[in-house]
Formats: sequence, C-alpha cells, structure tokens
Amino acid sequence: MIHAGCLCNASGASAFRWRCVVVAMTIFALAGCSSLLPKSESLTDSPWQSFEGAQHAFGQIVPHQTTVADLRRLKLDPAANPNITILNYSDVLRRFIPNPSIDASALDAGVQECVSAATHCQGYEVDHRAIRRNRYGNFWADILNFRRKTEIVGWRFNAVLLIIDDVVVYKLIGGQPVIHELEESNNPLGPLQGAGEAIFK
Repeated sequence: MIHAGCLCNASGASAFRWRCVVVAMTIFALAGCSSLLPKSESLTDSPWQSFEGAQHAFGQIVPHQTTVADLRRLKLDPAANPNITILNYSDVLRRFIPNPSIDASALDAGVQECVSAATHCQGYEVDHRAIRRNRYGNFWADILNFRRKTEIVGWRFNAVLLIIDDVVVYKLIGGQPVIHELEESNNPLGPLQGAGEAIFK
C-alpha cells in the first residue's frame, strides 16, 4: 500500500519541477526578447558599400584631367546615382560666395575658374549616408516606454565637384567615416508619460 504522504510528496516534487521548468523557460524567452525590439535603416542607393569605397572612387578624380565621361565610369552620373545633385552656376555662387564680403580671389583656384566661367560651370554635390538604428536592452522596459536604448551606427560621405565644359576643375571631399552613438531615454511614468506631460502643459 502506498502511503498518502508519499503521494503528496511525489505530487509536490513534480509540481516544483514543473514550476522550475516554467521559470527557466520564461527567463530564456525574456532573454531573447531584445531581438524583437525595432531596428531601422536609413540608406541611400549607392555604388559604394563603405566610406573607404567612396573615398577610393573620388581618389581617382584629378582636377583638369578627369572628364564627365570618366565620372560616369566611376558611377558618378547624376542620371543613374540618386545621391548626386546637380548645382547650377547660381548654386555654386551661393555655396562658395554666400555674401559679397567674401573675397573671390582668396578662394581655391578651381573655384575661381568656375566663378569666372559663369554658366559654363556646374557642380555635382554628393551626399551619401548609411545609418542603422538598433534598439537594445530590456524588452519590457522598452516596449512599455520606461527606458529605451538605441545604438546608432553607420557612416556618411559628402563631396563637391566643379566642372567646366565637361572637365573637373575642383573637388572637395568630407564626411564621417564612423558614426557610433548611443541614445537613452528614461520615462518614469512609462506608457503614461505622454499623458502626464499633456496634463501639466
């Protein structure tokens, strides 16, 4: 005959084991919840996959030698590359001589040539960026708006080319090879934060 106390002990032990399993599964599930947090990308279509790739392409441009046909071979064609904006003569003047107090003779020789060439000169402005925003941290704190942590990574490249009669006379490159930022916002009221702010406005 099986004693009732033994049955109770066995039943209690079994229930305890199940509770342990449930707790372990819950912890495991929550540990992986951060992968469910939102991620976003801000990318512009480009032939370059990195800052170094863009820099290498522009390194092949030689003022007074490189032609518009050469630029097309380097994927620098405004008709095919959405990152390129065409600057007309007025745009060039606004960029390099924003006010009359600036002495044009102090500008780079290529810019002076462009200014002197008037409407025979145009520019290409390149602006490419690749930015990724990844939320990380505690899933429930984030989803309930108590605390949100965001990692921002990527790079940004920009350049200006001045062209006279299909020949590049000036180039200027810049940008940010590495972007790595961390953002954190804390809201003590969580999902009620917005409502609380609205009440006291």
